[in-house]
Amino acid sequence: MSSNNNPAKTKSRWAAGITPYAEMGYYDADYEPKATDILCAFRLVPQPGVEPIEASAAVAGESSTATWTVVWTDRLTPYEHYQAKCYRVDPVPGTDQYIAYIAYDIDLFEEGSIANLTSSIIGNVFGFKALKSLRLEDMRIPPHYVKTFQGPPHGIVMEREYLNKFGRPLLGATVKPKLGLSARNYGRVVYEALRGGLDFTKDDENINSQPFMRWRDRYLFCMEAVNRAVAATGEIKGHYLNVTAGTMEEMYERADFAKELGSVIVMIDLTIGYTAIQSMSKWARRNGVILHLHRAGHGTYTRQKTHGVNFRVISKWMRLAGVDHIHAGTAVGKLEGDPNAIRGYYNTLRANTLLADPSQGLYFDQDWASMPAVMPVASGGIHAGQMHQLLHLLGEDVVLQFGGGTIGHPDGIAQGATANRVATEVMIQARNEGRDILNEGPEILAKAARWSPELRKALEIWKDVSFNYESTDVPDAVATVTV
Repeated sequence: MSSNNNPAKTKSRWAAGITPYAEMGYYDADYEPKATDILCAFRLVPQPGVEPIEASAAVAGESSTATWTVVWTDRLTPYEHYQAKCYRVDPVPGTDQYIAYIAYDIDLFEEGSIANLTSSIIGNVFGFKALKSLRLEDMRIPPHYVKTFQGPPHGIVMEREYLNKFGRPLLGATVKPKLGLSARNYGRVVYEALRGGLDFTKDDENINSQPFMRWRDRYLFCMEAVNRAVAATGEIKGHYLNVTAGTMEEMYERADFAKELGSVIVMIDLTIGYTAIQSMSKWARRNGVILHLHRAGHGTYTRQKTHGVNFRVISKWMRLAGVDHIHAGTAVGKLEGDPNAIRGYYNTLRANTLLADPSQGLYFDQDWASMPAVMPVASGGIHAGQMHQLLHLLGEDVVLQFGGGTIGHPDGIAQGATANRVATEVMIQARNEGRDILNEGPEILAKAARWSPELRKALEIWKDVSFNYESTDVPDAVATVTV
């Protein structure tokens, strides 16, 4: 694996045996990426004695056409066309890490297949012994490849038109406790939260069809609750019915039943796999049902700084695969999330074009070629007292989900929902009036609490709740003051 920079010792490309990856053409500092190339930025730490360029070339080779020794069958192909090419290796200051930039020709990938894309880019190389660690930080998906995917079944604009809700974040809550309730009691939570002012309630990732509550019973009681709340409020409401199951046949059965009951939205878990996600996306578009994705399990490979796959990459894959919602972090809640990194995730999901921005961890420009946007979902330890921070950081095209921050209200579930709705609307009004909501937010909420007992109780009980822990994953670049 060690590189050989002595021309006198460089052997023929086709000589039998082992040739360094860099010498086989997997590193080319002069390569100019084509507009149609898929580009990747990998964070890697080589093993002692392995040169960074050789390690980076090995990543390019092992994620495209190379194996550990020279093979004659390369001569039967235009091999240089199919070789991935590392064209740049940058050290990360103050660490033993490097960022390797690698270009892949578009012909290496099947059209419209996340399974093939991921099998190629991350399929085998992460177990490579010559690397201490490897992380896929970002990708540029060229419009030529973007256009081979359906993308979100509806997107943000169409979802708002379906729901007739504009100009503010959508509000939701996960039913708590997420396990153990009977179907009827589960439905009671849904009704109270929706009639109190929320737009959505949801199943959590691990509610499927367990002995204490089978899926069909849950769907029936939840949709009864949704319909009663719609009648009581005059607003369109929804409950994310989780259709995740052990087989695609069971998932389609559950989704079809949800549609028959009139549900505007269904939910799947990331753990069902990329092919199943794309299949459900096609079902959702065909049936006119919004598709919510819970990112269950992502933290096992997205959270650590030096190994795995950054969530911004998962965001890109899921926009291609085609979901309408995805959980994308809060920065102020109980779950992992650096504010700058979170902004990068949200921009990746919502913007049509993005420029590289190191402060948000965005390594490449990205053109989504008018693919519909994904609605980010913020959930996990958020409450009404943080509304000014949430709106400032996340904007209005987001679903804010207050599970404990609704159901834990001392006066009841409906009152918790009302507190969140009041906090949202007074903050949106203040923003629209041109006020500095980030700095004036506590004052705005306190004033509203004078006439809203529901909000007053929420602010009293959660006023000191915060989750201030150092993030395990922050962008390398930080803004500095220039003189």
